[in-house]
Amino acid sequence: MIAGLPLKLSLTAADYPYVFATEDPTDLELMLNRFRRLMNELIRGATARNSFQPWELDILLDIDGCHIDRRRRMETLRQYQKAVERQLETGPGPPLKLSEYLERRGQKHEPTSIQ
Repeated sequence: MIAGLPLKLSLTAADYPYVFATEDPTDLELMLNRFRRLMNELIRGATARNSFQPWELDILLDIDGCHIDRRRRMETLRQYQKAVERQLETGPGPPLKLSEYLERRGQKHEPTSIQ
């Protein structure tokens, strides 16, 4: 009890791994809209809500863990947003994390050795 009020506990742990892979167009559209809203809030620098989906929290934590040059941050986030939009328009979710996007982008730009 906190301040005389009973605690409301969830039956699942907060760190319980979730599985979300759907091809239902409605679910994908909702996910895409939530992702766009999240990215717009990040780019503006303020969130106007306090309720997030588990995959949104994963994305926020991942973005926080990626060390992006401040001068390139907005450009990188916009490019990342476009990549995730393409992903969700063509296939199942959850959205690609920023660290995965940066890793894939880095692999595209690395020179290949010819043997």
